[in-house]
Amino acid sequence: MSELTDLYAEVAQCQRCDLSKSRKLTVPGEGPATAALMFVGEAPGYHENQQGRPFVGAAGRFLEELLASIHLTREQVYIANVIKCRPPGNRDPQTDEIEACRPYLDRQIELINPRMVVTLGRFSMAYFLGKQSISRIHGQPHPLDDRIIYPIFHPAAALHQPKYRAAIEQDFLQIPQLLQIEPAEPPAPAPQQLSLF
Repeated sequence: MSELTDLYAEVAQCQRCDLSKSRKLTVPGEGPATAALMFVGEAPGYHENQQGRPFVGAAGRFLEELLASIHLTREQVYIANVIKCRPPGNRDPQTDEIEACRPYLDRQIELINPRMVVTLGRFSMAYFLGKQSISRIHGQPHPLDDRIIYPIFHPAAALHQPKYRAAIEQDFLQIPQLLQIEPAEPPAPAPQQLSLF
């Protein structure tokens, strides 16, 4: 856990882009260092900037409902964002800000080594999968570097546009089954019970 703690301390002092001038708190991420499931959003919002924690506003409450629908709690998963500081007025993250934060998210993924990364929203999806249409590929698993990248709509989208709510709920229900997909390995001598955590 100490390497993650060191990373959080580094993020807290970060001045790699101009967002460092307007933030109140950095929002590095939180969750168990051994989480099998990692959620990556876009950027902190108002409440996250105040508390230094990811997904603590209305979108966070909806995320917790979604987790409950597949019998998980936020304490069992790792939650982060592509960028670690709130953009002024909750505007979209800019390319230079995403690039400035890239070493932090890359390091988090390396340290946690999740079996599955659920991308929340189009900026998170693009971070892993490049220029795609989230409307076209949401709910479709993509193997990448021995893990699954699983794009879904951002929970905030359902709060602003209720038509997305059913899609997000449906995509979430596939997560437990997808998590049981193991990378190809030689068959084990004796199969054991799968454990997510």
